[in-house]
Amino acid sequence: MNFTGIINTIINYGSVIMGLLLFFVAAVTMIVEVVKRLVPKVPTDLVVFTVSIALCVLALYIYAAIIGMTVMWYYAVGAVVLGIAVAYAAMFGWDKFTALFSRMKEHFKK
Repeated sequence: MNFTGIINTIINYGSVIMGLLLFFVAAVTMIVEVVKRLVPKVPTDLVVFTVSIALCVLALYIYAAIIGMTVMWYYAVGAVVLGIAVAYAAMFGWDKFTALFSRMKEHFKK
């Protein structure tokens, strides 16, 4: 495969990966909001990490069952790494977005 083919593959699958990441972040955020109300004494960051890793690993096994794929050990490791990325985006992405929104709101008040 030449360089152009590699770039085209990254572009084609990059949008799918970003869509999945967005879906997982939204799902984790909603699940964590419900769990925080049910179990208020557990630290939120711990809940986010647990839910995001569990959701990504569960999605891997569901996808593997649907298409009849054998799950290799490195797929599971990749799902855990994706879960950590989803947890990071869920924890810090929303804070950055609200900070940006409040700065824009202050800017337009002037």
